[in-house]
Amino acid sequence: MPELEIMGNPHSNYVWVCRIACTEKGVPYTLVPVLPNSPEIAAIHPFRKIPAMRHGAVTLCESRAICAYIDRAFPGPALMPEDPVAHARVEQWISLVNTSIDPVCMRQYLVSYVFPRTPDRSPDRAAIEAALPGMERQIAVLAAAVAPTGHLVGAAFTLADAFLVPILHYLAQMPESGAMLAKAPGLLAYLERHRARPSLAETLPPPMRRR
Repeated sequence: MPELEIMGNPHSNYVWVCRIACTEKGVPYTLVPVLPNSPEIAAIHPFRKIPAMRHGAVTLCESRAICAYIDRAFPGPALMPEDPVAHARVEQWISLVNTSIDPVCMRQYLVSYVFPRTPDRSPDRAAIEAALPGMERQIAVLAAAVAPTGHLVGAAFTLADAFLVPILHYLAQMPESGAMLAKAPGLLAYLERHRARPSLAETLPPPMRRR
């Protein structure tokens, strides 16, 4: 059987999610480090975004679709619950992470440090400050969500946690978001516990340079 390839920048939280899924399932894979808009990505993703996946004749884009394929095409521990209610709640949290948390925490806040659009390439303080109120509300919601069991859904690691933990990993390294997490000790403990999982420790991206 051909080896599965995960394609994209290893710093991307969505590329990392796909690698976590492979490692949780015990699926051998090759990381192909390519950037958005590269020819390799353009051949698979209609909007030239990462990640993309190749497995023999099968090509896929979008992290949720890639993770669904990894979970269903290979043996190993299930990343989605069988129970229909729990399954729906995992999908609900994945959607919340992707449509609400990632746009504020990653695309607005973190990007303003790492890829600022300021003339001198210094952190975009206006965008950072604008993100803080929403980010503070989101951290409070997440802290309440993981408080009962230490997971987003149920008492086991699921794809919902896999989508969230990479974002929290990056937030913990930044000044304002790091201070917010320090005030939410339960959420910080959630991050530390899951970051110690082999699937996260073995796929940890290299340190991200910021300006």
